[in-house]
Amino acid sequence: MAVKKQFTTFQDLLSGYELPVLVDFYATWCGPCQMMVPILETVSSQLSGKLQIVKIDTDKYPELASKYRIEALPTLVLFKNGQPVERIEGVVPAEQLIPRLQTIL
Repeated sequence: MAVKKQFTTFQDLLSGYELPVLVDFYATWCGPCQMMVPILETVSSQLSGKLQIVKIDTDKYPELASKYRIEALPTLVLFKNGQPVERIEGVVPAEQLIPRLQTIL
């Protein structure tokens, strides 16, 4: 299950997990972002114990959206050891997203 978290710094958030972190950059008004909710639930259940999914509202954290050049929503960014290693833009079905993530994990 994806979690929504408040945090002081983004690095604190990333360092709070031992697993790779898949960040879902979204906005509440974004229709395609809402379509990702059940997809990410499937990803979370199938990759349980291999990654953590975190949702970040770009309207609440515009500086992060700018730093990671989030220009399209939804955008998923996979972080390993605090560094971005993969970027996925748009709605991607779970059957495509899971194998893509598994090759990196």
